Order: sequence, then C-alpha cells, then structure tokens
Amino acid sequence: MGRRALRKPDASLDLSRHFKSFDELPRPWQPETLFGRRASLEVEVGSGKGLFLRGAAAARPEVDFLGIEIGQKYARFAAAALVKRELDNAVVVHGDALRLFAEILPDDSVAAVHVYFPDPWWKKRHKRRRVLHEPFLLDVQRVLVAGGEFHFWTDVEEYFQTTLELLAAATRLDGPFEVPQREAEHDMDYRTHFERRSRQHGEPVYRSLFRKPA
Repeated sequence: MGRRALRKPDASLDLSRHFKSFDELPRPWQPETLFGRRASLEVEVGSGKGLFLRGAAAARPEVDFLGIEIGQKYARFAAAALVKRELDNAVVVHGDALRLFAEILPDDSVAAVHVYFPDPWWKKRHKRRRVLHEPFLLDVQRVLVAGGEFHFWTDVEEYFQTTLELLAAATRLDGPFEVPQREAEHDMDYRTHFERRSRQHGEPVYRSLFRKPA
C-alpha cells in the first residue's frame, strides 16, 4: 500500500522538543538529553504518520518512546501530532534506523523495539534493501534489555515467514509468541495506519512477538 499525500504541519508549532535530526542525537547515548528524565525506552522503526507513537505515549506516560523515520515530511508530521497532544514522552528522529542501531544505541538499553509494516521491497533484486536483515536483527538483540521485546507486524505473508526463519537462525530471541487480533474500539484504534487500512479492506495482518532471554 502506498503512502498518501500529507497535510503540512501548522507552521506555528514549535517542534524542537519532539523532532530531531539524526545528527542531533546525543553521543554517547544519553536519552535523558532528549526526554529530560531516565525512564524505560521503546524504539519504533519507521514511524510513518506516528499513530503508534501517539497511542503508546498517551497510554503509558511512564515510558519514553523514540521513533525513527527516513521520510522527513512524515517525521515532522508525526512530531507535530505529538506537540498538539502535549506528549512529552515521545520524540521522532529523521534518519536511518540502521545507523541508529549500529552506531548509537548501546547494549542493553531498550525495553522494546517495534517494527510495523516495513517496506516489503517487492522485486527480488530489491529485497536486500529490507530493513529486517541479519545485521539489523543482531543489533536488535544486542540493544534489548533482558526480557525486552521485539514486535514485528506486516501484511506481507512472505516477508513475515522469511523474517521468522531468519530470527530463528540468526538470533537467540525467544518466540514467536502469538499476538491475537483485538477489535478496534474506535476508528483510529489501530497500531498503525497500515494496520487500519489492511483490516478495513479485509486483508490479513501477520503479527509476532519475540523476547530476549533473561
């Protein structure tokens, strides 16, 4: 499913608290620089319009959420939505998620990693561009705390199955654990906009949960 055109964020909004470029991230890693506190941290790869970040940050104010999005317009859109809802426990980074994991996040620093509906790169010659490849998954395993969770959902069965096989072969993460589908309580009660569109069109969503051994 392609992305639709975005509305431009309100130019009067101050995004400085919620929108960061990759180069603005603290080195060495100090999440309190971004959030003003030290709390449990969860990272979303490919935040899109930010529906997951908004919902999760509102539901769990005791947890900090870091979203990373390669598309600058989408990253700014997601950050603007956080500003409007005064959700100070979520920040969106415009940048490359692979570099975030490989270069910045230290060992045992993240409580959960969320990857929802990543680009499937349909053509065979392009599949090497998929974010879920062995080096990234090993970085996910490295940065997770003991008992930390890796959430992966997609609407592409082939991508789902090959990723589960890769996780089994290349990592020590326990799983996959079943993630049952729940009924939406309102029109935007979905994990992401892609889940919303898939389910409203009657298309299947493949969900998995993995945990790092204690």
